[in-house]
Amino acid sequence: MTGLGTALAVELLKARSSRVLRWTGTLLVAGVVVLSAVMVAAARSGREDVVAKLGPQAASGDWTALLSVATQVTSAASVLAFGVGLSWLIGREFADGTVQGLFALPVTRSAIALAKTAVYLLWTAVAALALTVGVAAAGLLSGLGAPDASTLGGLGRLLVLGVLSAWVAVPAGLAAVLGRGLLPGVAVTVGVLVAAQVSVVAGAGAWIPLVAPALWAIQPSGVTGPALALVAVVPLVVVPATAWAFDRIQLDR
Repeated sequence: MTGLGTALAVELLKARSSRVLRWTGTLLVAGVVVLSAVMVAAARSGREDVVAKLGPQAASGDWTALLSVATQVTSAASVLAFGVGLSWLIGREFADGTVQGLFALPVTRSAIALAKTAVYLLWTAVAALALTVGVAAAGLLSGLGAPDASTLGGLGRLLVLGVLSAWVAVPAGLAAVLGRGLLPGVAVTVGVLVAAQVSVVAGAGAWIPLVAPALWAIQPSGVTGPALALVAVVPLVVVPATAWAFDRIQLDR
């Protein structure tokens, strides 16, 4: 096995036994599914305060309403949950004091950082898939009927939103390295969410990679293909920077 392959095998084993990743993913999926179903049910019952918050579309109580609420909740909750997960994957080496041992390994620290990122992307993809399946199950159990082509398209966008949200959250890993701990990564994740909200208010959201996935999932016609493709720039720039920074950490600073 190469150094990267060895690091990947070890990080996968650590992730499998991690209660942090398990519970973070579980709470994300359960939270989105339950909150979406409850909010739509409240809107269907005539709760005017809920309709005012979610918009008139939610009052219909159909698949469109359920997907609309799920998308709105997922756009923020997934970035936060994924940022916390990546902050833990990398920042725990500093918090637990195990980073010193990495200097004695034959595997480079850059390979370890890349392996952690690969595990993170796998974990987020599984979480995004589970979330989408959970929302679909909630709709079926709520008696909304079999999903049509439009609904299947909405579920597909929800899945893609989860994956792209993981890309948007990768700066948390770089922050965890530079800040040598979990809290800097979490702080940057919160900063990403704040920056996204400011971008939306400023009307520049469609061309901001931090915001484009959510806007596209909510209203596909409002975001062009090139604008959505810019989201890939975030991991393409940040992931190599994280590996470079992790490879050059010094214990005397």
